[in-house]
Amino acid sequence: MAEVRAEMVANVWKILVSEGDTVSDGDTLVILESMKMEIPVLAEDDGVVAQLKVAEGDVIQEGDLIAVID
Repeated sequence: MAEVRAEMVANVWKILVSEGDTVSDGDTLVILESMKMEIPVLAEDDGVVAQLKVAEGDVIQEGDLIAVID
C-alpha cells in the first residue's frame, strides 16, 4: 500500500483517476494548482487506486492524504 500525500498547500484542480483504476509508476493522479502553476501528482508505485481522499476544488495542506494505492 502506498499513500500519496500533498507536497505543498494547493487547490485540487483536476482529478484524472477514479477509485478502482489501475495505475503505473509515473502516472498522473491529480493536478494541483498553486500560484497559477499546475503541479501534477504522480503515482510512485504500480497498483490500483484504493481510495481518493480529495475532490476537485478542495484546498489541501502540505502532508494531506490525496490517494491510497494498493
